[in-house]
Amino acid sequence: MPEGSTAEIEGLALKLLAAREHSRLELGRKLRARGFADDAVDAVLARLTASGALDESRLAELYVAERVRKGFGPLRIRAELAEKGLPDALIDPHLDDRAAEWPQLLAAAHDRRFGPCVSSDRSDYARRGRFLEQRGFPAEMIRRYLRWND
Repeated sequence: MPEGSTAEIEGLALKLLAAREHSRLELGRKLRARGFADDAVDAVLARLTASGALDESRLAELYVAERVRKGFGPLRIRAELAEKGLPDALIDPHLDDRAAEWPQLLAAAHDRRFGPCVSSDRSDYARRGRFLEQRGFPAEMIRRYLRWND
């Protein structure tokens, strides 16, 4: 198992961060997978966090904006960020800022997939609901939207 100098670990971490934002958990996993010692990785992550190069709040903000543009809902985005190791305290503000937008985003995701036409029967209604649910929109919001459009 290569020990690696902290300069080497930091260089690799910065290279990974230059490609895209990472959470502390993700970056730690990637560095440890390359065989670097836990203590050295933890020290580098602490230094990167203190310097602002590793910023989980920035990750949450950028990730939410990207996933919203791609038509995903709050439940899925929250789950993906939690999987990256971000706490709810960092996720909630970025999702709550868009609370008024979620119904319009749901409608846009629906129309992009199915067009503006209404569902033709119960199986089509269910298919549309499953799609929106997989995209991460809350069930009650989906029901309201699909009933309103019927």
